[in-house]
Amino acid sequence: MLGRGSASTNPMTPTVRHEIAATVRLATPVMISRVGILTLVSVDSAMTGHAGAEELAYYALAMAVQTPIMMLGIGLVMGTVILTAQAHGAGRSVRGGEILSSAVCIAAVIGLVAAMLLSWGEPLLAWLRQPPDLAVGAASALAIIGWGIPGVLLHACATFFLEGIGRPIPGMVVMLVANVVNIALNYALIFGHWGAPEMGADGAALATTIVRTAAALALLIFVAVAIDRRQHGLQVRPRVSVLRNLFALGVPVGLSLGLESGAFATMMVFAGWLGEIQTAAFQIGFNLVAVPFMAALGLSTAASIRVGYAFGRGDATGMRRAGWTAVGLVVGFEALVSVVIFTWPNAFAGLYSEETDVLLVAIPAVIVAAIVLIPDAVQTVCIGALRGLSDVWTPTLLFLVSFWGVMVPAGYWLGVVAGHGAAGLMGGIAAGCVAAALCLLVRFQRVTRERALV
Repeated sequence: MLGRGSASTNPMTPTVRHEIAATVRLATPVMISRVGILTLVSVDSAMTGHAGAEELAYYALAMAVQTPIMMLGIGLVMGTVILTAQAHGAGRSVRGGEILSSAVCIAAVIGLVAAMLLSWGEPLLAWLRQPPDLAVGAASALAIIGWGIPGVLLHACATFFLEGIGRPIPGMVVMLVANVVNIALNYALIFGHWGAPEMGADGAALATTIVRTAAALALLIFVAVAIDRRQHGLQVRPRVSVLRNLFALGVPVGLSLGLESGAFATMMVFAGWLGEIQTAAFQIGFNLVAVPFMAALGLSTAASIRVGYAFGRGDATGMRRAGWTAVGLVVGFEALVSVVIFTWPNAFAGLYSEETDVLLVAIPAVIVAAIVLIPDAVQTVCIGALRGLSDVWTPTLLFLVSFWGVMVPAGYWLGVVAGHGAAGLMGGIAAGCVAAALCLLVRFQRVTRERALV
C-alpha cells in the first residue's frame, strides 16, 4: 500500500529535468563517500602490492573473508536510510531519532560479534582449503581488520541517517579526510617508515581499522552537535517497534548483500586455489570493478532515497521516474569508465604491481573487468530503487539465482576447470551481473506498474 496521496499521480511529482538535477545533487556526495569507503581498501591493496605479491595475497584473502560479514552487517542497518527517507517524504522527520538510535544499537552488537568471530580466521581459511602459508598470513590481517567492523557499521548508521534527511555532504567530507589519513598510516605501517614497524598486510589492515573507527566517531559527533535534535527527534531512545521494522528490512537486505559479497568472496577463494600470482592478479581486476561499483552504489543510495521520498508521499509516477533516472545516469557514467579502463589496461594493472608475472595475468583480467562495469552498476541501482519501495525479499531471491546459480558455477568452470585463471573468474562475475541486471530491471518495472494500479 502506498503512502499518502494518489497512487498514480501527485502534484508534487518532479519533472524529468528536476529529477535528474535532484538525483545528481544527492548522488554526487554520496558517490564520493562510497568511492572513499572502497578507496581505503583499494589504496591498501595498491600499497601492499608494492610490498610484494605474497603480502597482497594475504590482504586480498583477508578482505575476501571479512567483506561478506561486513556487508551482512551493513545490510542489517541499511533500513536506516529507507525508513528515514520514507518518513522525510511523508513529512514525519521527527521519527529520525528513533530510527538512528535503534540502528546504532544493532550496529554495536553485530560489530562486536563479527570482530570476535574474525579473530579465529585461520581455521576458517584452512577449511576453505587455502595453502597453509597463505592461510596463516591472511588470518593475521583478518584478525586486525575485523576490529574495524564496529566502526564501519556505526559509520554506516550515521551516514544513512544523514543521507535520508538530504544531508550527504558531512559523510563525504569525513570519508575524504579518512582517505588522506589512511595513506599516511599505510606508508608508515606497511613499509616501516617514521619509526613504525614494517608490518606489510597487517599494517594495511591496522591502518584501515584505525581510520574506520575514527570516521565513525567523527560522524556520530557531527550528528549529535550539528543536527536539530527537536526537528529530527534525536532525543528519542531506541524503540522495539522500530527495531522490528529495521530487522524486517535489514534481514533480506543483509542477506542480499551477503549473497552478493559471498559470491565474490568465493571467486577469491577459487583464485587462492590457483596460487599467489592468480590471487594477486584477480585482486587487481576485482579492485578495478569495485571502485566504480562504489560510485554506482552512491547512485543506488540516491535511487533509494528519491524513490523513498515518492513512496512516502504516495507518488507512483515519481517512483518510476526516480528509478529510471538513476539507471540512465549510472549507465552513462560507467560506460565512460569502462572505455577508459578497456583502452589502457596495462596502466591500470601497473598501479597495483610492478612484478612481471603478476601483470601478465592481471592485464586480461582487467580487460574483462571493464566489461563487467555496466551490468554490475545497473543491478546495483535497481536493487536500490526496489529497496526504496520496501521491496526486499524477491530481489534477495533474484540475487541468489544470479550470483550463486550463475556467477559461482560460471567462474569455477571458466577460471578453474577451463584454466583461464583470473580472467576466467572475472568472466564468471560478468555472467552473474548480467543475469542480476536483467532480473532486477524486470522486477522494478513490474512493481512500479503494480503500484500505479493501487
